[in-house]
Amino acid sequence: MMTRMKKTAAMLAVALSAGLALVGIVHAQQKTMSIGTGGTGGVYYPLGGAVANVLSKALPNMTATAEVTGGSIDNLKLIGAGQSEMAFTMADAALDALQGQEKFKGNKVALQTLLVVYPNRMHVVTVEGTGIETLADLKGKRVSTGSPGGATEIMAFRVIEAAGLDKDKDMKRERLGVAESVNAIKDRKIDAFFWVGGIPTAAVTDLAATPGMKMKLIDHGDTVAKMNAKYGKLYTSSTIKAGAYPGQDKDNAIAEVWNLIVTGDKMSNDDAYAIVKTLVEKKADIVAVHKEAESFSLDNQVQDRSPVPFHPGALKYFKEKGVGG
Repeated sequence: MMTRMKKTAAMLAVALSAGLALVGIVHAQQKTMSIGTGGTGGVYYPLGGAVANVLSKALPNMTATAEVTGGSIDNLKLIGAGQSEMAFTMADAALDALQGQEKFKGNKVALQTLLVVYPNRMHVVTVEGTGIETLADLKGKRVSTGSPGGATEIMAFRVIEAAGLDKDKDMKRERLGVAESVNAIKDRKIDAFFWVGGIPTAAVTDLAATPGMKMKLIDHGDTVAKMNAKYGKLYTSSTIKAGAYPGQDKDNAIAEVWNLIVTGDKMSNDDAYAIVKTLVEKKADIVAVHKEAESFSLDNQVQDRSPVPFHPGALKYFKEKGVGG
């Protein structure tokens, strides 16, 4: 009897040991994906949260988290430092990082695109009473061109240059994120601000709905040709339709640039394939959080919308779906 009990105990010990080992293997295979997004007043952050939620639910070996950041520039630097696995970014900032130009001078970032996501619309925002009707009227004004960690600043500088203005000499320039810009314009500390984001951007909606203020969006679609002539075919002319924001009673002619979800050069083909497949096929769950996710579609996965090469794992999925990539 004693011998049988000893054998049983030994078998249980072996089974327990094997079970613990299996748990250890499963735990070791669990992957964490940190997703660089943006500030809480923009669109990257809520979309990033939705992306993280969808990936964590659909992929049992993956836990994804959305991180609040300063925006594209910070996100690309986090990718380069190996501190984020995925990031939202504007295409122009991604190209600068890939080539080691502008804010990435001497510090190239190895990048691969997972998904072209949605177009980012340039907002040039002011309110009645500032005397600003055109870009030329920004001369002599107090203007925020975006936070240092975001790519709004890159595109704002290019719009200003294409309009024939000097960003350093022709205006008193602040460097505020969109939420801070809205607060500053409400307090009359600035006269206008630049913001590149999806439609609607929560902070801009907040400004447009503020009692006693009339928000105005300044046309600048005519800057696109000059920007593309100098920086490559990154920008397109577009429109923020009337009614996109409370009290907006006419269309706004603008410049836009595509957004990407990128990774570095370490992600496996299997992980990239699974992530892209999940984001495309679970798009409805992301649209429920923000309507810009409607653009998470196969039709948009073309190289002329991403100056960064697509990840081989993403290309595998696109090919299966009959998309060139």
